[in-house]
Amino acid sequence: MAGAQPYPKVRLRACHPFIESLLMRSALIALILMICSAPAAVAQTLQPILQTHAVEIAKPSRRSVGEALNTITRSGVPQATAFLEQWSKKNIWQRDDGVFLIGVADGDILTLTDVDTQATFSAPKSNYKRLKPNGGVRRLIGTALVQFQLIDPDLSRREAAVASIARRPEAAQLNPLLTSIDAETDPALKVRKIQLANFLSALFAKDPADRIAAINILSTDTSIESRAVLNQILSVKSGVADTQPKGNIAAIHNPMDAPDTYYAALVNEGLAPAKQTAADIKRALEFNIVNGRIAGFSLALMNDPDTRETAYAVLAANGLVPALITDDLRNTALNEHVFYDLYDEPNVDITAVAKTALGSVTSRVATAQVADLTLDALSLASIFFLAAIGLAITFGVMGVINMAHGEFIMMGAYTGYVVQLFVPNYTMSLIIALPLAFAVTFGAGVVMERLVIRRLYHRPLETLLATFGISIALQQIAKNIFGTQARPLTSPDWLAGAWVFNDVIQISHIRIAIFVLALMFLGLIIYILKRTRLGLEVRAVTQNSGMASSMGIDPDRINMMTFGLGSGIAGIAGVAIGLYAKVTSEMGSDYIVQSFMTVVVGGVGNVWGTLAGATMIGFGQKGIEWLNPSNTLAAQTYMILFVILFIQFRPKGIVAQKGRAAGD
Repeated sequence: MAGAQPYPKVRLRACHPFIESLLMRSALIALILMICSAPAAVAQTLQPILQTHAVEIAKPSRRSVGEALNTITRSGVPQATAFLEQWSKKNIWQRDDGVFLIGVADGDILTLTDVDTQATFSAPKSNYKRLKPNGGVRRLIGTALVQFQLIDPDLSRREAAVASIARRPEAAQLNPLLTSIDAETDPALKVRKIQLANFLSALFAKDPADRIAAINILSTDTSIESRAVLNQILSVKSGVADTQPKGNIAAIHNPMDAPDTYYAALVNEGLAPAKQTAADIKRALEFNIVNGRIAGFSLALMNDPDTRETAYAVLAANGLVPALITDDLRNTALNEHVFYDLYDEPNVDITAVAKTALGSVTSRVATAQVADLTLDALSLASIFFLAAIGLAITFGVMGVINMAHGEFIMMGAYTGYVVQLFVPNYTMSLIIALPLAFAVTFGAGVVMERLVIRRLYHRPLETLLATFGISIALQQIAKNIFGTQARPLTSPDWLAGAWVFNDVIQISHIRIAIFVLALMFLGLIIYILKRTRLGLEVRAVTQNSGMASSMGIDPDRINMMTFGLGSGIAGIAGVAIGLYAKVTSEMGSDYIVQSFMTVVVGGVGNVWGTLAGATMIGFGQKGIEWLNPSNTLAAQTYMILFVILFIQFRPKGIVAQKGRAAGD
C-alpha cells in the first residue's frame, strides 16, 4: 500500500506547496505503514520473524533476501535496527537449532547476545554458524537499515544515515527519507533531508511530473551534488547506425566536422575497413615484389609517391591488396551512416527540463565564480595595500627607497610568533602582538633613520644600496635567531574557517579580517595626514622643507617620525599576513616588489593612489591567475610587465600629485 503512493514534490522553502504536499503524503505513508505493521509489532519480539525467513537469512542472495528485509523493516520491532546493523557487520550467528544471535568470537569461544532480551552468555563456537552476507546483500541491508537510522533519537545516527544516502543514492531510499522529514527536529538536518529528497525524486520518482518538479527546483541549486544529478539525467551514449535510431536523441552529429575521427568510429564498429596509412601501403607494395617489379613498375620508380599510389591501385584491381580508402570513399561511407548521441533517460520531457535546469545552474555558477574571483581579488588587494601603506609613507612622502621594508613586515610577523610563545591564548596574543609589532618596528625604523637614512637624503642610489644591505643583514639575523624553518602564527578560533555563501563563493575569515584591517588603516592614515598636527607638519616638510623650518617645524624630527610610522605600519601588516602565510626570514621578499609596484602604479605620495594601485594589481594578478591557474609565478611576472608598460603611458600613476607636492 505504501509503495502505491506517488512520490511527492519537495523544496527547500518550507512554505512552498510542494512541502505541504510532502508532509501530507509522508504522514499518509507513515500511517499506512503503521496499520500494515500493527499485527507484527504486537509481539515486540524479533526472533519469530527471523525464523519465518530463516532460510533467506541464513543463505541470503540479492534476489531472495528482499522479502525477509521487507518483513523485518515493516515489523516495527525496536530490535530490528540492531539486528540489521550486526547482520551487515557479519556479527550474526545461527545456532544448531536455527536460533539467530549476535556474537563476537574470541578464539573458540563466542560471546553471544539474544536479539530480543539482550541477555549475554558464552558458548563454544563449534555449535554455531556465522552468517557472511556478500557485498550486494550488505548494500540491501544498508538500504533497509536507513529507514530506522533516519528516525533514530540520536542526532549523530540520523546524520550518518543522511550522509550514507548522499554517498550512494538509491531509489529504495526515497520513501524512508520522505517519511522521516516531518518528524525531523534538527533544522539543518531537515533542510539537508529535503535537499536529498529533491535529488532522489529527480532521479527515481515514479511519476514523471514529480521528477520534473524536482528538476525545476534544482535549477536554482548551484551545489556540486545538484549538478551531478542533472548531469546523470542528461548522460548520453554515442553510437552510429545506418538509419536514425529510435529513442530520446540528444544530438545528431555532422561527420564532416571531423571526418577522420568519425571514420575511425565506423572502423571500431566494424562498419568500414580501416584507412591505409603510408606504412600500410609500403608494406603491401614490398609484399608484392615480383622479379624486381611491383605491378609492372620498376623498383627504381617507387621513390615517386604518385607511382606508388598507381602501383597500389593496380594491385587492388587485381585483388592482391584491399582497395585504397581515398577521401572520397571515406566521405561516402560517412554519409551513409548516422552518428548520434542518445540520452540514457527515455523520457523526452524530463531531459528537456533537465537541460534547461542545467543551463540555469551553469549560468548561476558562472556568476558565482565571477563573484568569488572578485572577492579573492579584493582580498589580495587588501593584503597588497596593507603591505604597501607603510612604504607609501616612507617612499611616497619622504622619497626614500627602502629596500628593507619587507624585513619590517617580517619583524612584525616574528613578533607575533614570539608573543604566542608566552601567551597561549591566541585572541589575547593577537591583541598584544599588534601594538607590540608596531612598537618594535617603529623603534627599528627610527634607529635605521637616525643611523643611516638621514645621512643619505636626496641620494637615491646610495639609499637603495644601503637599505638593500640592511635587508640582507636583517634576514640573516632572523635566520640565526629563529632558524630557516617556517614558524607558525596561529589565528584564533573565531578567525578559523571561511564565510561560505554556497559551493562556489567562499572566503576565509582571516582574509576578511585583513580586508577590514586595511580599511581601518586607510582611515587612520588619512586622519593622521589630514587632521593631526603631525600630518600637517609632514605635508609641510614634504612640500617645502625650508619654508617649514622657518615656521618652527623641525624637518629632522618629522622625517624620523614619518619613517618610524611607515615602519610601524609594516610591522602590523606582518602580523596580519603571518596569520595565513608562512613566517620565515624571507617572507618580506615576497611582498617588497608588489609593495613598490602598488605605490608607483597608484601614484607616489598619495594614500588614495596606493589604494588604487593595490586594487589594480590585486585584480590584475587574480585575473591572470584565472587564465593560468596552475602558475602563480607566471601571473606575478606578467603583472610586473604590465606595470612597466603602464608607467610608460602614465608615469605619475593612477592618482597623480598636483601642485607643489608634484614638483610643479
